[in-house]
Amino acid sequence: EVQLVESGGGLVQPGGSLRLSCAASGFTFGTYAGTWVRQAPGKGLEWVSHITRGGGNKYYADSVKGRFTISRDNAKNTLDLQMNSLKPEDTGVYYCAVLTSWGRIEHWGQGTLVTVSS
Repeated sequence: EVQLVESGGGLVQPGGSLRLSCAASGFTFGTYAGTWVRQAPGKGLEWVSHITRGGGNKYYADSVKGRFTISRDNAKNTLDLQMNSLKPEDTGVYYCAVLTSWGRIEHWGQGTLVTVSS
């Protein structure tokens, strides 16, 4: 069964940190690029970060650049997102997804909730 399962979300204070992890199974994870998107309460989806399948290139939305770091471990079939200096506007459900070499989303997870509040 194809699965992407996010974990690591929770409640943190502004300025705090969280590390999200996405565990992939049921497909060849290393052949796909990885991405994180998020959805704030009552808002639409927002792209957060992207990493190429080999992990050599990383991209970030302007809103998180310098604060978030995306990484992957193809041997463990995981996609991570280290989030530092969190702001209330980072609050939302974070989803991991994988994309084909042509940029088409192939699989996505159920999401993990991140709440940044004092």
